[in-house]
Amino acid sequence: MSAVSYPRVKLSMLAAVAVILWTAIANRTVAEAQEPKGIIGSSPLYGLSGATVWINSKPLTAKQLKGKVVLVDFWTYSCINCLRAVPYIRAWADKYKDSGLVVIGVHSPEFDFEKQLPNVQRAVQKFGITYPVALDSNHSIWDAFHNEFWPAHYFIDVNGKVRHEHFGEGEYEQSERWIQELLKEGTAKTMAGDTVSVQAQGVEAAPDMSQVRSPETYIGYARAKNFASPGGIRQDMEQFYAAPEHPGLNQWGLAGKWADHEQSAQLKSAGGKIVFPFHARDLHLVLGPANDGKPVRFRVTIDGQAPGENHGVDTDAQGNGVVTEHRLYQLVRQKGSITDHVFVIEFQDAGVQAFAFTFG
Repeated sequence: MSAVSYPRVKLSMLAAVAVILWTAIANRTVAEAQEPKGIIGSSPLYGLSGATVWINSKPLTAKQLKGKVVLVDFWTYSCINCLRAVPYIRAWADKYKDSGLVVIGVHSPEFDFEKQLPNVQRAVQKFGITYPVALDSNHSIWDAFHNEFWPAHYFIDVNGKVRHEHFGEGEYEQSERWIQELLKEGTAKTMAGDTVSVQAQGVEAAPDMSQVRSPETYIGYARAKNFASPGGIRQDMEQFYAAPEHPGLNQWGLAGKWADHEQSAQLKSAGGKIVFPFHARDLHLVLGPANDGKPVRFRVTIDGQAPGENHGVDTDAQGNGVVTEHRLYQLVRQKGSITDHVFVIEFQDAGVQAFAFTFG
């Protein structure tokens, strides 16, 4: 069903450090810890020829980029870790565009809906991305870079060689120092030593990783874990599920008539629910509307109550929201102290597709 081979890893700030030092533990959780395969010293820009489409630019080649410092950002638009890095990528692209830096966002999809050009174009516009974006729908560029992570940043000198690499969120000041170092080396000009100051909002805001005790959790059976509804998941079949009576932290379940597929579960009748006891400031859920594009209404509760001031950007204080497109929806952003809570989302319409929970 999906061209994506597993595991491919999405990294939070803590995981970006841990993957180098010991094991990778991500906000979008790592199923199996891996050592990153470094490509420092290699010249992988030839892989840009594998792009299926370009946004904001004509196709760029390794030859055209000779003499430029290049930052390649591997991202995918439903990845919360990628989205939280975007404000810094935007700021660097703007600050250093006249100093010889070229930023290229390589959009390598995780889910099938992220291969669709209109979906990526909407995301590029929504997040104010004006630098070139290469659609890597077949993961050709990903493979040329031997990449394994979202997000991943490769810092390439004027001769086309990778000089530095960074996996996951965080360490933005160090990343900008690398950009300054390569620009100074390549242009023989003095570079200002200050670094950008970013005040991100909404889903782009920095996470509170000290409070994240819930892992990324996939709904599709290919990578689903901690499923607690009685009887387990029935693959690719319509099934009436009952919510777990007393789920523990991070044990989730379905209620209602669902069909669970490799990448997602689809609701077959109105009134279905997903239950998830969690511990984090932010809760996100990747969702899509019905197959015919019809919007799906939903209502969120926290411990059986409307979220009030703890609602996310995609819900109101009563917990109401609408799924209108395939993307990440921020459903909870808590204020004050963080404790264990039971999250429930109920869908008033059939057809919704649910892909993955992420936290921050």
